[in-house]
Amino acid sequence: VQLQASGGGSVQAGDSLRLSCVANGRSLRTIGWFRQAPGKEREFVAFLRWRGSITDYPDSVKGRFTISGDNAKSTVYLQMNSLRPEDTAVYYCAASPRELGLTATTSYPYWGQGTLVTVSS
Repeated sequence: VQLQASGGGSVQAGDSLRLSCVANGRSLRTIGWFRQAPGKEREFVAFLRWRGSITDYPDSVKGRFTISGDNAKSTVYLQMNSLRPEDTAVYYCAASPRELGLTATTSYPYWGQGTLVTVSS
């Protein structure tokens, strides 16, 4: 399994960014995005379960972030709008063969290398 995340950068508060994750491998039923800010634990941002196109977000990003996928391209996107300084973090995409318990880092055995998002006020 290979995961390649891209699209990070430095933006101003209120701007938008779109992250991409190319996920190659078999039986990857769910792709998730997580983020880790300096000195903090890695936290759930979004997931897309391919079967049924099920998505979920924590309250901190709900209404601002949207996860979507292109199965033919094995690519999942994270559209991030109305970015805030507190969104600053390294963003990781992860893949799982599971379809339950998808907000936990422990549900994802496969991880990409991370892409840095910096939002300045």
